[in-house]
Amino acid sequence: MRRFERRRHERLRRTATAVGLSFALGALTALGLAWRLEGLGRLDPDTPYAADPEPAHDPTAPRPVERPGERGEAPPVGTTGAVAHATAVALLRDRDLAIPVAGADAGDLRDTFFDARDGRAHEALDIMAPRHTPVRAVDDGTIVKVFFSKGGGGHTIYQFDPSQTFSYYYAHLDRYAAGLHDGQIVRRGETLGYVGSTGNASADAPHLHFGIYRLTPARQWWKGEPINPYSVFR
Repeated sequence: MRRFERRRHERLRRTATAVGLSFALGALTALGLAWRLEGLGRLDPDTPYAADPEPAHDPTAPRPVERPGERGEAPPVGTTGAVAHATAVALLRDRDLAIPVAGADAGDLRDTFFDARDGRAHEALDIMAPRHTPVRAVDDGTIVKVFFSKGGGGHTIYQFDPSQTFSYYYAHLDRYAAGLHDGQIVRRGETLGYVGSTGNASADAPHLHFGIYRLTPARQWWKGEPINPYSVFR
């Protein structure tokens, strides 16, 4: 009788242990599931999924130098970093811009927009020409800034188009046309200056550095989204 009682107590103890372990395992499983759901932001069924935030854009980071199509993708309209909308290029083409160096035509142009310049993309068109060749306004508009950029563009000009949507940038000029000044209204084809190599251009390679920028709403002449002039002229 005592042996039977001992066996019955032993079975009850084992059963209790198994039940206890089962409850403990269940609790741990539920807790682990709760942690996982909490990590997903769904512990509360009314809480929406919280995706990881997009990384912040660093506008000071150097833009990579990479020609379109190098990785097999379709060529962009014409910028590095910030991509110009096709509508911007279409608007500029509709304006029938004049090539800014006298005597040059579209066949003389080479796409230098993506060329490397001190680890950054060039973001402009270099038009090679003899020194003192006239530089012409590509469009009607207003001269907003005439100044000498030491160590950079040398004798430079910024011109806005009539709608103040785009800024045209002329750099490395040898000199300006007589009387050119800020605020002057100019017409397409009017002489603004002459090809040179001032600033950081090589003295034995005179050329016009020409850029186009789509202005920000603030319309600051020194800020804008670069657009490839080669895409506009070709």
